[in-house]
Amino acid sequence: MFEDRSGLFADDTPFRGYGAAVTPGSDGPLVFVAGFGTDNRVLRYEGDAVVDAACGVLADDGRHAIGVAAADLDADGREEVYVHNVAAFGGTSAEADLLLDPEHDGKRWRDLFADPVNRRRENYRVGRSVAAVDRLGTGRYGLFVTGYGAPARFYEVGDDGGITDLAGAVGLDVVTGGRSVAAGPILSERTDVFVGAERGPNLLLRNVGGKYVDVAREYGVADPEENARGAALVAPDGAHPPDIVCGNWNGANRLFAHADDTFRDVAPAELARPARVRTVVAADFDNDGRLELFVNCLGAPNRLLTYDDGWTQTGIGDALEPEGMGTGAAAADLDGDGTLELLVVHGEAEAQSLSLFAAPNDGDWLRVRPLTPAGAPARGARVTLRTDAGRQVRLVDAGSGYLCQMEPVAHFGLGSATPESVTVHWPDGRERTVDDPPSCATLRPPHPGA
Repeated sequence: MFEDRSGLFADDTPFRGYGAAVTPGSDGPLVFVAGFGTDNRVLRYEGDAVVDAACGVLADDGRHAIGVAAADLDADGREEVYVHNVAAFGGTSAEADLLLDPEHDGKRWRDLFADPVNRRRENYRVGRSVAAVDRLGTGRYGLFVTGYGAPARFYEVGDDGGITDLAGAVGLDVVTGGRSVAAGPILSERTDVFVGAERGPNLLLRNVGGKYVDVAREYGVADPEENARGAALVAPDGAHPPDIVCGNWNGANRLFAHADDTFRDVAPAELARPARVRTVVAADFDNDGRLELFVNCLGAPNRLLTYDDGWTQTGIGDALEPEGMGTGAAAADLDGDGTLELLVVHGEAEAQSLSLFAAPNDGDWLRVRPLTPAGAPARGARVTLRTDAGRQVRLVDAGSGYLCQMEPVAHFGLGSATPESVTVHWPDGRERTVDDPPSCATLRPPHPGA
């Protein structure tokens, strides 16, 4: 399926990288790539090339970045970017995290942790992944940072720019070997949180009035004998609630499908087969109206599955990377042509170049980017598309994969289908429907309360 587009990188110098997160920039999507012991990269499409725009506090050369995510914490309509730095395997680290806030022009950034009001509020706890959580449905996000041998953090930003860890107050101060996070409307209509864990059970944190309760055992997703890595929420048949895909390290990978009041593992053999899985990415890369699931494996061939009344393995093309030391991956339409690119980050054991792939196709598409009341991306929103060929559901990504976060857009491949309506369900429960949307276009539905 995939063709190698890595030649588009203006600079493909090998480096050690980990997570990647996509956020809207002033001139198109920006992809923040965590640099481990080296500078971070901020990639954007310029002309006919993908260039690195990182400098100063964005590059943050020398620290050990691993997880990264974006969200609008201060309700100004622009996303902040959280970069989680870890200089130790677990417990506490000597390196503090960054919370990067864009200035009004979107080209200059500052670290909110460095502001005087946030003195001694820096995070030195070691975790892995980061996710955006709109716990109250207001469009003002917090950021959940997993802990590894230390309590997790949950940061919100006040009107004075003060950063407060509310994890203890809202039930998110969980202590586990937290690896991955997938956030969205899993059980409730607001933002729930699945935490893939190592050396212990996974967590399924249900949103109950803005506070969280772990219900993983009751819902059958604890899986305590496995060691989780990548996780993603998928609704390939248009159903709600979504299924949970959880990739495990050298263990059976899971596809937790929602059934009545529980989940059950229905992973086909092609997905379940053990490998050193790092991350999983769900998207329609070839615009045929069916989801694909990219499974990144460390030092082993990657896998690609497609959904057609069930998941089956399909040809992956140039993205096989049998010797790639993949650490993170993200999907985004970097060049604005309506086809998603797949960025794969490497560097687990040694410096390696980034990889960029795309699936050539001539299928139609429709992209939906719902907005918060402040005009920022509404991460965690659910988008339903109805066409003359059926129904599709996508979640606007709040955090998924492993250490990563996809672009805040519900991307639908149409093939030759004609769209009939798009319905957005925001994390506060409000809905808006757009009838007869055009093909090959991007919609930006405003929040009903804006």
